[in-house]
Amino acid sequence: MADLIDALTAAVGDADVLTGEAIGDDYSHDECLTHAPVVPLAVVRPRTTAEVAAVLASCNDKGTPVSARGSGTGLSGGCTPVEGGIVLSFEHMREVLEIDAENFTATVQPGVQLDQLDEVLAPLGLSYPVYPGEYSASLGGNVSTNAGGMRAVKYGVTRHNVLGLEAVLPTGEVIRSGGKVVKVSTGYDLTQLIIGSEGTLAIVTEVTLKLQPRAEFGATVLAPYLTLEEVTAAVPKIVASGIGPLLLEYIDMLTMSAATAYVGLDLGIPQDIKDTALAYLVVGLESTHADRLDQDVEAVATLLAELGAVDVYVLPSASAASLIDAREKAFWVAKANNADDIVDIVVPRASIPAFMDQVQVIANANAAWIAGCGHAGDGNVHMAVFQSDPVVRKVIMTELFRAGMALGGAISGEHGLGQAKKPYFLALEDPAKIALMRRIKAAFDPNGILNPGNIFD
Repeated sequence: MADLIDALTAAVGDADVLTGEAIGDDYSHDECLTHAPVVPLAVVRPRTTAEVAAVLASCNDKGTPVSARGSGTGLSGGCTPVEGGIVLSFEHMREVLEIDAENFTATVQPGVQLDQLDEVLAPLGLSYPVYPGEYSASLGGNVSTNAGGMRAVKYGVTRHNVLGLEAVLPTGEVIRSGGKVVKVSTGYDLTQLIIGSEGTLAIVTEVTLKLQPRAEFGATVLAPYLTLEEVTAAVPKIVASGIGPLLLEYIDMLTMSAATAYVGLDLGIPQDIKDTALAYLVVGLESTHADRLDQDVEAVATLLAELGAVDVYVLPSASAASLIDAREKAFWVAKANNADDIVDIVVPRASIPAFMDQVQVIANANAAWIAGCGHAGDGNVHMAVFQSDPVVRKVIMTELFRAGMALGGAISGEHGLGQAKKPYFLALEDPAKIALMRRIKAAFDPNGILNPGNIFD
């Protein structure tokens, strides 16, 4: 251990190697509800790619596990360290390296936060459109989990908005993949392979992002419905209309009530509608021209009414911002109400009603309460599970994942597997696919030091 600490200190300096009581509690966990914190052997805070390379080479030589950490906002235990391992914290690698307004790209270090990048881009009339709901999340963490969010229906998830990477292999070798070009057909796409690999293949030290023009005008339309089936039936019609919504979110009545109360929001919806509406559809729109936005709002409102909405509300800008804020805080609402676990299962969007029918059956059979909301535009269902018995809850989680996969979906749409959802993945996924993933892991990381316990045992 002393030899390793000496090597780490030589790599980054004594002030940036934390051990013992100097290791704060935050380094031992992320925001996962179920995975126990682990205090690492050391926390190392590099400032350059060269320092990351030196740290990894030293750890690889000694077989010491390495867990990369950005802002620690993950929900699956993905950056929870392992006993005797180190945390590689990117709190000092938070520089926006370049904004290329001609090629519409930004190049950033992995510790850069979404809100930090947005502050830089706003005066330039540009934006990075992936917002997974937590603006303090880091870009490195977003790349690690292939983060999505509400805007995915229009702009896609992280992998659709990353053009290139710089990454360090466990040996300390530095590789670059992609760049500022928008298409590549030259060998294996290492960029896409590393995105979503949850820090198990390589450590990302630089990201080149695709930017968009910033829309100056926006509006939010809220439509209560009597059933979730009516909500999901409306979604493909809205997509087919050609309007191009920024958001298409559903919120069940319980989550709507809890979320609006959490942020102190009164939307002015009459009580009789609150009493009868079981689900709400939120449609976000944006445009660079005010008159076009007005036309789109009118078209959406008319379409929603034709598709069975109990009523249609075009929200004032302040209320709209508060509603989106409430929706983005759904996890914190669940946590404040003592949820025992959360899921972010994704299914084909037309299968949401069938999946939610199964959710109700599973909840009733196991004396549980399951409530939530989700990205209706892309089938990503977010739910909080309330069942304190861990044995019963494991049955519930297994059946939820099995039901989603049976409909052509997947265990996680954007949170990642981490250590919390890994057991379900290994139990339910195709063994041949898992075996292939293990061989890929071994090719990148033969000594298995990168984020062990994530995705695989």
